[in-house]
Amino acid sequence: MFKDMYEINLLYNDFSKRVNDLKECLNIESLKKEISELEERTNDSDFWDDNREASKILKKISKDKNNIEKVLELDSMISDFKDLITMIGEEESEELSTMLEDHINSTESLLDKMELEILLSGPFDDTNAIVEIHPGAGGVEAHDWADMLYRMYLRYCEQVGFKVNILDQLSGEEAGIKSVTFEVKGDNAYGMLKGEKGVHRLVRISPFDANKRRHTSFASVEISPIFEDNIEIEVRDEDIKVDTYRASGAGGQHVNKTDSAVRITHIPTGIVVSCQTQRSQIQNRDYCMNVLKSKLYERKMKEKEMELAKIKGESMANEWGSQIRSYVFCPYTMVKDHRSNFEVSDVSKVMDGDLDGFVSAYLKMRNN
Repeated sequence: MFKDMYEINLLYNDFSKRVNDLKECLNIESLKKEISELEERTNDSDFWDDNREASKILKKISKDKNNIEKVLELDSMISDFKDLITMIGEEESEELSTMLEDHINSTESLLDKMELEILLSGPFDDTNAIVEIHPGAGGVEAHDWADMLYRMYLRYCEQVGFKVNILDQLSGEEAGIKSVTFEVKGDNAYGMLKGEKGVHRLVRISPFDANKRRHTSFASVEISPIFEDNIEIEVRDEDIKVDTYRASGAGGQHVNKTDSAVRITHIPTGIVVSCQTQRSQIQNRDYCMNVLKSKLYERKMKEKEMELAKIKGESMANEWGSQIRSYVFCPYTMVKDHRSNFEVSDVSKVMDGDLDGFVSAYLKMRNN
């Protein structure tokens, strides 16, 4: 596995530095003090008067304790790493080499996971997310590309343990989809997916072209955080248009035989949200309103960021509407992110949901 002990020691020093950097970033002693203070609050007689706030506090305590436990585990793994190096230095054996290889893999895996969690510290990273996919111009080829992206994200969500709830889907006439909107639930769902927002470009030999010519297709992906129900966003009745229609696709007989699907258009901004998968029209409307408020809140925060950037004289990248990633199937195979420059040659693996490298590279780029 390794050329010599020098290489092994270099790896040990690298792991040790990464663990120390994690400790410094987390500020373990400060974290322990904060946990103690929050736990004292849980003993207050009025702690459960506000269930939402109480749940947030308990979630933070659990998350912080988990981080401390993982750092202690990494400390122990680094110590075991050193012991294995000493043992191999005294007596080389195939068994010890196998033990060292397994230990290095498990240590690196936990380090990668911890470093990723540290990067997910944005204000909305821990929220659930809404994902929308729309094909660009190009008819059936673009519709098929949108469907391929949809499948890719479903596979990714399955691999990382996120739950997916389809809100709205419109199939293409010949193949693929005209649009799809789905909710992703899980720890740091928005933080993990936010880097996918933008235009995705496909280059391949089209299966819909009898002459087997190479085609370029585009599809846009929009990612929005889902905020709590109590966000301070006012939606006036006169500012929205509500349409009801009969749901299509999966959902059961009741869903498909009543006008339960709801589409809400926010007239001042042009934002449109739809939901057809809940059992009743009321449930679909409530879901649409919550998503609409989240989008309006996100828009409000973005406007503040843009205004602050103007005051500071900074130029901010307009990621929405820009080409963020290319997927090339022919004449060579490659998937490349144009922001982080991260790329892989195994296109099939990416399309099967292996997005960890792209997620990590984007988050590291944003935090540098």
